[in-house]
Amino acid sequence: GPLSERRLMDVRLGELPAWLATCDISPQGLLGGVRKAWNSYYDKYINVKRGGPAGISMLLAGYCLLSYGWNYQHISKISLLVSY
Repeated sequence: GPLSERRLMDVRLGELPAWLATCDISPQGLLGGVRKAWNSYYDKYINVKRGGPAGISMLLAGYCLLSYGWNYQHISKISLLVSY
């Protein structure tokens, strides 16, 4: 199909600059891309007939890692104070 309709994983390395040039990088285009990625994630891991806790646990693990990264500097200062 046309290069602009291909997914990122279907684009060859040599075609990557041309594919990136066809992407919509406006705020609405980026929001549409995030929405499409969320819908894909939701359909694959959460909205399944015989799904398990994998999708929700992956989402929670990502949240835990993200919040730890945001608070790392604060946590490291507290651990230094506690060790003395």
